[in-house]
Amino acid sequence: MKPDLFEAPDYYQLDDLLTEEHKMIRDTARAWVKRDVSPIIEQAAQDAKFPKSIIPGLASIGAFGPYIPEEYGGAGLDQISYGLIMQEIERGDSGVRSTASVQSSLVMYPIWKYGSEEQKKKFLPKLASGEFMGSFGLTEPDSGSDPGSMITRFKDAGDHVILNGAKLWISNSPFCDVAVVWAKDENNRIHGVIVERGMEGFTTPETHNKWSLRASATGELIFHDVKVPKANILPGRTGLGAPLSCLDSARFGIAWGAIGAAMDCYDTALRYAKERKQFGKPIAGFQLQQKKLAEMITEITKAQLLAWRLGVLREEGKATSAQISMAKRNNVEIAINIAREARQILGGMGITGEYSIMRHSMNLESVITYEGTHDIHLLITGLDITGENAFS
Repeated sequence: MKPDLFEAPDYYQLDDLLTEEHKMIRDTARAWVKRDVSPIIEQAAQDAKFPKSIIPGLASIGAFGPYIPEEYGGAGLDQISYGLIMQEIERGDSGVRSTASVQSSLVMYPIWKYGSEEQKKKFLPKLASGEFMGSFGLTEPDSGSDPGSMITRFKDAGDHVILNGAKLWISNSPFCDVAVVWAKDENNRIHGVIVERGMEGFTTPETHNKWSLRASATGELIFHDVKVPKANILPGRTGLGAPLSCLDSARFGIAWGAIGAAMDCYDTALRYAKERKQFGKPIAGFQLQQKKLAEMITEITKAQLLAWRLGVLREEGKATSAQISMAKRNNVEIAINIAREARQILGGMGITGEYSIMRHSMNLESVITYEGTHDIHLLITGLDITGENAFS
């Protein structure tokens, strides 16, 4: 087992922009990742199993709903704190960050924003502590980038509704206790529905044979005449804007998280380049390797500044969906490019599980696609700056 020697790059002294509380929260998450994630994550990825043993640790560092008010079990932190926690977790593994992102932004966030007081009190404290784990059902087998075309729907049946349909590519689904599911009513209006484990007709088969996010549990949500009490329907907002607002929160976390993966790949490559000798000197002394490393730290620094500014705007309630899309798209792109270049620096060693780079690279192939594909986020920016819709 190789020791986790990670040292975070801060080329522009961005720590000066953070409060002491921010740095304490980040450093706590970083220490936890080094102690509890790094020693087990390579084997978990090889075994294609999510390490459930880390769930209490995720809760302890505030990874579940960090911005949820304390009265509902959250930590009551700001948006930059949320971003920093996601950065540190994804430095460990994108799949682990996915678990935390889904719990926070796609399950707890909609219940907090759009749920009844009874729903908040019933679900949020248990989700914050990790006693309950959640999943988010929006994507369907035939509905990905066009979620409005979903066919999952429910019918009124008195004091409950009957839910039918299926959701695909759902993080946490195989072990979730609750699922926030988006479905159409009989008037084709989209609602959020809280489906609970144990409801008859609700199943969550796992997706196998993944080459990416192997340490994350992915599956389906299948509903066959599931009776859901009307008390489990989120009353605060309907329409497609409701799930999309949840995705804004998740994408914000991804924009920060991808920086963590990029930093880990850069740090690994830099350390290796200083130690690996060829032709009588460290390969860090060769121009082409310096070019790669210099470009990596430049892109990381730009991504850090982008995420920090976005965090300030989001905390002030000024961040737009298009701004969040830009950050998600840019930061994941630089991360996946850095992972590929870092692998080149390590040569053949870069493909082995002895180093984290190939695992990050495979994970980022999913991150660049989920919660808005790379191309869709480009079109979101295009629509925002031109006013012309190029989606169809």
